[in-house]
Amino acid sequence: MLAHSSRRVAGRVARTLAAVQRDFKSSAEAGQAHPKPVPLSKLKDSFLDGTSSTYLEELEQRYREDPASVDRTWASFFKSMDMGVSAEAVAEAYDAFERGENASPLAAAAVSAQSIQESMRLLLLVRAYQVMGHLSAQLDPLGLDQRAAPAELDHTFYGFSDADLDREFFLGTWNMEGFMAEDRPIRTLREILGRLRETYCGSIGYEYMHINDRERCNWIRARIETAERESYSREKKMLILDRLSWSELFESFLANKYTAAKRFGLEGCEALIPGLKAIIDSAAELDARSVVIGMPHRGRLNILANVMRKPMEQVFSEFAGRRPGEGGGAYTGSGDVKYHLGTSYDRPTIHGKRVHLSLLANPSHLEAVNTVCLGKVRAKQYYSADDSRRANLPILMHGDGAFAGQGIVYETLDMSALPDYTVGGTIHVVVNNQVAFTTDPRKSRSSPYCTDVAKALSAPVFHVNADDAEAVVRVCELAAEWRQTWGSDVVIDLIGYRRYGHNEIDEPMFTQPLMYSAIKRHANPQQLYVQRLLAEGSVSKETVDDIQSTVQAKLAAAFEGAKEHQPKLSDWLSSHWKGFNSPIQYSRIRNTGVPIDLLKSVGDVITALPASFKPHRQIAKVYENRRAMVAGEQGVDWGFAEALAFGTLLAEGNHVRLSGQDVERGTFSHRHAVVHDQATGDKYTPLAHVYEDQRAGQFTVSNSSLSEFGILGFELGYSLESPNALVLWEAQFGDFANGAQIIFDQFMSSGEAKWLRQSGLTVLLPHGYDGQGPEHSSARMERFLQMVDEDPYQPPVIDEKEWFTGGHLGSQTQRINWQVVNCTTPANYFHVLRRQIHRQFRKPLVVFSPKNLLRHPLARSPLTEFDDKPDDKYIEGVRFKRVIMDENATDRSPNPEPVPGVKRVVFCSGKLYYELATERARQEGKADEVAIVRIEQLAPFPFDLVERELRRYPNAEVLWAQEEPKNMGAYLHVQPRLQTCIQGVGGTPPMRIKYSGRKTMASTATGFGSVHAQEQAELIANALDTSF
Repeated sequence: MLAHSSRRVAGRVARTLAAVQRDFKSSAEAGQAHPKPVPLSKLKDSFLDGTSSTYLEELEQRYREDPASVDRTWASFFKSMDMGVSAEAVAEAYDAFERGENASPLAAAAVSAQSIQESMRLLLLVRAYQVMGHLSAQLDPLGLDQRAAPAELDHTFYGFSDADLDREFFLGTWNMEGFMAEDRPIRTLREILGRLRETYCGSIGYEYMHINDRERCNWIRARIETAERESYSREKKMLILDRLSWSELFESFLANKYTAAKRFGLEGCEALIPGLKAIIDSAAELDARSVVIGMPHRGRLNILANVMRKPMEQVFSEFAGRRPGEGGGAYTGSGDVKYHLGTSYDRPTIHGKRVHLSLLANPSHLEAVNTVCLGKVRAKQYYSADDSRRANLPILMHGDGAFAGQGIVYETLDMSALPDYTVGGTIHVVVNNQVAFTTDPRKSRSSPYCTDVAKALSAPVFHVNADDAEAVVRVCELAAEWRQTWGSDVVIDLIGYRRYGHNEIDEPMFTQPLMYSAIKRHANPQQLYVQRLLAEGSVSKETVDDIQSTVQAKLAAAFEGAKEHQPKLSDWLSSHWKGFNSPIQYSRIRNTGVPIDLLKSVGDVITALPASFKPHRQIAKVYENRRAMVAGEQGVDWGFAEALAFGTLLAEGNHVRLSGQDVERGTFSHRHAVVHDQATGDKYTPLAHVYEDQRAGQFTVSNSSLSEFGILGFELGYSLESPNALVLWEAQFGDFANGAQIIFDQFMSSGEAKWLRQSGLTVLLPHGYDGQGPEHSSARMERFLQMVDEDPYQPPVIDEKEWFTGGHLGSQTQRINWQVVNCTTPANYFHVLRRQIHRQFRKPLVVFSPKNLLRHPLARSPLTEFDDKPDDKYIEGVRFKRVIMDENATDRSPNPEPVPGVKRVVFCSGKLYYELATERARQEGKADEVAIVRIEQLAPFPFDLVERELRRYPNAEVLWAQEEPKNMGAYLHVQPRLQTCIQGVGGTPPMRIKYSGRKTMASTATGFGSVHAQEQAELIANALDTSF
């Protein structure tokens, strides 16, 4: 049998050699007239020199007995023959080899035997691993998530058998990187499968094939589909071990010292620390200079200590609940629990560079900090002129349940590529405990992974087993490089477990008994990594012991030091705004009027359009009217008053940013900050050209995505970075603002008290009852007023010597948590916006902006009310008017001349004033018995000015009028304050302040126009009827 086979093979060999010689001869004859001399190096016993069939039979027999006993070229040749490679294929391959086109003629010949079908099936096999390999990856450290391997990952699915495993194949194709690159070596099917499994089915599961950009997919393939498995150096492994040891030993130290304390530890995902540090190191090497981190409470203390370098003594001190302070009376706010606090730090990297790290404070509301972080990064990019967006990097950390379940996650992802919101990519790290509090993944999401939402935005997702520290570091480095290269989002899914319950005093065995039985038996990631390094000989037991002893000694020393540690306010307020005062530091009042020449010059510029520009005819009329306002021919309306406020602030060198739904035009078509050419579609923004060489972006007005929660959070974050900017968010209708209630409740109203972070964010909430129904009438004023931290029974002490300068209130505004206004004149709106910048502190401002008054003929202000010349006797400077007196009153002194004939003083706020005034004017003599006073600023409450009005009308009863239902609006806010004011002027406050408005209601407004009109007429009539 063997002799027959040898003769058969020998015959084929002879034909093959003849074909080779024919091709070689024809090539030689074509290239030169005489045969080329054979060099000595080619006179060897190899396939290319064999001519004897007897000799070939002997070689084959030796090959059959031991393939290693023959020259490797002959071994490859016989193997090719067994696979059915034709003589012609060998000849063609050898000819190509002689021309320098192939590195191995026999390998090329073998590949030439691949049928087209085999090549296609091989490509499908590789693609299956690229698409589905993650489904077979070893991602669960506990081994509880057992999934059947997809059939498409088995070579037999494509018609290959085990007999093909040692066949050599070529995978190359054009425009591809990785395993299918044209320059990759030819390999056996066994080798191909081995590298596919190592790459896609190990401790990392890659998802990137959903990205519809071949270049980006190739970029990933080039880095993960390497010819050989990559390995870290010993030095790199020691660095990972050191960082992992600090992470694990910090958690175990806290667990031993504070057994009954909530700390939301990182046990089970300790590899996050070396991973996070790897991101920072890698990003710094790729030009990052600042990293802003937003995260939930899980692992926060570990990150504060081991990444942010917050002093260990301070961390341990906070477990004792010590309050920061610098002596008696220092302002410290109400504080927050230790796992909500933030900090900042300039951190050196392993490569000798420095990166500024900021960890934002946040509430327990999961994912709420996401867009706050992005807004802060966007602001950093603006102020540092980081146009490439590479120098400032956001990192967002998430929990698995929250990433899948919280809608703000998609809002965050959705703004990732929006022109005025993009930050050049965010690195998302999901700390995946495989359980959300007590809820199993099967009941917390409908998709296989918690990260699947990110694939909608073409973000690559890297799943990694948290027990494999090197794999964690590898994907973190890859994620950093992705972000710095492509400027887009990337997601790391760090799959681990939670060694304890949701917090350390929770009992997880109640709901996850199998999981926690497995966890109790499972070694922690640091122990596993030590075992791995010891097994491969990368480290000695003595070195491991030295690292652990060093870490434990430093932790113990810090713990002892914490007993004497005195927290300092500066530790908490690491991002200090130089020159800006805390609530206990008195700040002088600044005027907000603008010299008339500057007003007019700014007005001229922002009403001018390019000569060739063709605006819509109605917009042209708007700008024509605005030019008349500048000339003093018309009163200034609401939209132009706002434009003048923005323009003058820009002329003074400030940054102005306004965003929200439809803000470029304005929901009610009143702003027209961006004008569109009707012929070309080009855009022109007059406020972007207030002065020559104005910086791009100094004025930003941007229509946002249809999001309240996300966009308001973004603008809040933007406002936190610098005090030298007027940052505004406008709701489409004020009614819709409750979609962002978490930002109002947890950040804006309480952020300074909890975290000592000032913000001057201004919120515009269109509000007013115009008969448009329950969802287009009320911005829920009562909610914002209820959150005001002012005591209604403790008015500020008045220094009358400073009355006319405006400095008589001390630090009333500085001490309150936010300001709430409901303006009635364009001039007052102008001044309240400018006041946000012209002061030595920052406070959030909530403006209940009008709808009806935008074009109301009476809601106009003369240009002289915007300048810096006061119109009232004795008043020094021009400022926002917190109270506007009755139109018949003129004396603004603290003790005006009494008007005893007035029987009732009606206090009101907002556009209702104009309806009251109109009706009063219609009734003859009514102005002599009823005064109407507008409270423009509801918080902080103007106790001083209300008392002035009560002294002006000593015989008048007090009535509060509002459009809102009695259980809404400002009534319940103003009632105790009005009572305090009555008592303050020596009167006896009534048990309740008389009220004229809608009755208590569940809904904010009626949906019936006729009912609305009837209610409105009735409340106006009652307010003016002194017998009511």
